[in-house]
Amino acid sequence: MDADETLLADWRDRALAVEAEVARAVVGQAGVLRLVTTAVFARGHVLLQGDVGVGKTTLLRAFARVLGGAFERTEGTIDLMPNDLIYYTYIGADGRPAVDPGPLVRHGEDLAIFFFNEINRARPQVHALLLRVMAERSVAAFNREVRFPHLLVFADRNRLEREETFEISTAARDRFMMEISVEPPAGEAERASLVFDPRFHDTDRLVGALRAGVVDHRALEEVGAAVQRHVQASDALRRYALDLWRATAAPSAFGVRLGDLDDAQLLLAGASPRGMSMLLRAARVTAWLAGRSYLVPEDVRAVFAPVIAHRLALQPVHELRRPELVPALVDGILAQVAAP
Repeated sequence: MDADETLLADWRDRALAVEAEVARAVVGQAGVLRLVTTAVFARGHVLLQGDVGVGKTTLLRAFARVLGGAFERTEGTIDLMPNDLIYYTYIGADGRPAVDPGPLVRHGEDLAIFFFNEINRARPQVHALLLRVMAERSVAAFNREVRFPHLLVFADRNRLEREETFEISTAARDRFMMEISVEPPAGEAERASLVFDPRFHDTDRLVGALRAGVVDHRALEEVGAAVQRHVQASDALRRYALDLWRATAAPSAFGVRLGDLDDAQLLLAGASPRGMSMLLRAARVTAWLAGRSYLVPEDVRAVFAPVIAHRLALQPVHELRRPELVPALVDGILAQVAAP
C-alpha cells in the first residue's frame, strides 16, 4: 500500500464521520450532506439554492464546527462595499476613531468557511472582491497580504425578491464548483422534528452539541490532492466525460431537444473547461467516498447536475425559464449520452 492509499483509507472513515456528525443537527438532508462533503474534500466553493429558513446557515455552521475551523458570515445589502468585508470603523470608548478587522480577515489563516448570505443583494464590486478571494485565497488588508489556505466560500441568492438585487454573472457562477439546492425535508418524521422538537429551536445549542474538530481542516488540501491522484479514470470513462461536455454545448447532436428550440436558440454556451475539470474532481471524491479507487459512470452522473447546471448559459430570452429548462436539459443529456 503506497502513501496515498494509507492516508486515504484512514481519511475516508473520517470524511464519513464528518457527514454523520453534521447529520445530527441537519435532518432529512442526506443528499445535501453528501454533496457538501464532496465539495469539502474536492476543495470547491458552493452556491446554495433554497428559500428562507431551510437551514443553510445551520448546515454551514455545523460543518465548520465539525471540521474544526473558523466560520464567518456576512449579509448582502445594497449599501455593502468591498472594504466592509475587510475592516469596520467605530468610535472607541475614549472617543477616538478605531478600526477592527472585518469578517473576512478576522480569523486570518484559520478561516475555514465563509458564508455570503444573499450575495445578489450586494453590488458587483463586492462580487469582484469575493471572486478574487475564491480564486487566489488571499486579500490585501492592513498593508499586508492575508492568506486563506483552507478557505471554502459558500453563497446563496435571494430568489424571492428581485428589487435592489444584482444577479451574479455566468462567469462568476462558473467559479463555484457546485450549486446545491436545499429544500425542506420531505419526510413527515423529519418535518415534525423540526417543528416540535425543542432541540432544533436553539441553533447555537444545536451546533454547539456537535463534536468539534472531528478532522483537522488544515489537512484537507493535502487529502483532497491525494484523492485526485489516487482515483483513476479508464479510457472509456474519459470518452464518456468528453461526450457529456460536447452535449452541454450541442445537445441536439446527441438527440436532446427541448420542444422546437434548436441549440442556437436555447444556448449561449455549454460547460467551460474549468467546469469539466471540477466535474471530474467531484466525481473522484464521490468514488473515494464509495470506497473505490476508480471512476464509474455513476460517479460522474451523481454530481453532473450540481456541477454543470449553473454553468449552462441560456439565451437571455430564456433566462427567466431557467428553473424549468435547465433541469430538463440536464436530464436529457444524462439520458441520451451513452455510458460505458
